Amino acid sequence: MIESMANVKTDRPERYLKQLVSHLGRQVDSEQSADGASGSLTFSSGRCDLATGPGVLVLTVRAEDEERLAAVRDVVARHLVRFATQDELVVEWSWSDR
Repeated sequence: MIESMANVKTDRPERYLKQLVSHLGRQVDSEQSADGASGSLTFSSGRCDLATGPGVLVLTVRAEDEERLAAVRDVVARHLVRFATQDELVVEWSWSDR
């Protein structure tokens, strides 16, 4: 299993977490905590866990191989950036082996 993470700076992390889980949850399995501070998206190719912190939305993607990992990262990042046209969010992924 490999993992990639992005810390996306934003003044509205809870809003974007909710929007991603709601929108992508129409197509994949999704969950969101009652307090809105965390959530998950389970794709056929991997999983994205989402968490909020002060001024940051943390995205953690896990998959079996680089190709699947890249596919999940791409979907999540494209949708997030599309939702955030006013905020001009930047999603920069880091890699790690698990």
